[in-house]
Amino acid sequence: MSSREKILAAVKANQFSHAELPDLEILASLTASNDDLVVPYTAVASAGGSFVYEVADYEAIKTILQKEFKAGVEIISGIRELPGYTFVEDVRHQLSHSFANVELCILPSALGVAENGALWLTEEQMVVRVLPFIAQHLAVVIHKTQLVPTMAQAYQTIGSASYGYGAFISGPSKTADIEQSLVIGAHGPRSLSVFILP
Repeated sequence: MSSREKILAAVKANQFSHAELPDLEILASLTASNDDLVVPYTAVASAGGSFVYEVADYEAIKTILQKEFKAGVEIISGIRELPGYTFVEDVRHQLSHSFANVELCILPSALGVAENGALWLTEEQMVVRVLPFIAQHLAVVIHKTQLVPTMAQAYQTIGSASYGYGAFISGPSKTADIEQSLVIGAHGPRSLSVFILP
C-alpha cells in the first residue's frame, strides 16, 4: 500500500458522524416582549462600547445631546422631532467630502438586535450613505418596539423589504490590527449613542 493510499484510508476510516443542522424555527418562536429586550440589548451594546439611554421622549434626547456636544459644532440630524440641527435632507446633494467636519450625526433606526447590539440602517434613514461612517460621533434613535431578540429574526424582518443599501452598525469603529492595540474611531465614529424610546 502506497503512502497516498494509507492517508486516504485513514481519512476514510475517521469520518465524523452525520449531525443534523439545528432547527431555527425555535428562534422564531421566541416571544420575549420588547420591554424584556431593552435590558439585554443595553447590556450587549454597552459591552461593545456604545452608550445606551432609555429615554421618555425627544426632549430628553435633546437635553443629553446638549450636555455632550458644545454649541457651534456641526450636527446633522435625520429626525424632524429634533429641531435645531441641520436636517439631513437639506444637505443630501452635497459632495461626500463636505461632511468631513461633522461632529455628530443623528439618525433613526427601525430595527435593533438584542443578541449583538446591532442597529439596522437603510439608505432611506441615512439619506447620505457616508454620514454614519464619516461623522466623529453617531447617535441612533430607536423605539423599544423595534427590538428583536436575534439576528435570525432580524433577517426575517429585513429579508422581504426593499432597499438599495443597508448596514448593521454595532458600537463605535474599532480595530486592533495596528500593533495589536485597540484603536477606536480609526475607520468611523469614535462613539455610538443609542436612544431607546417607548
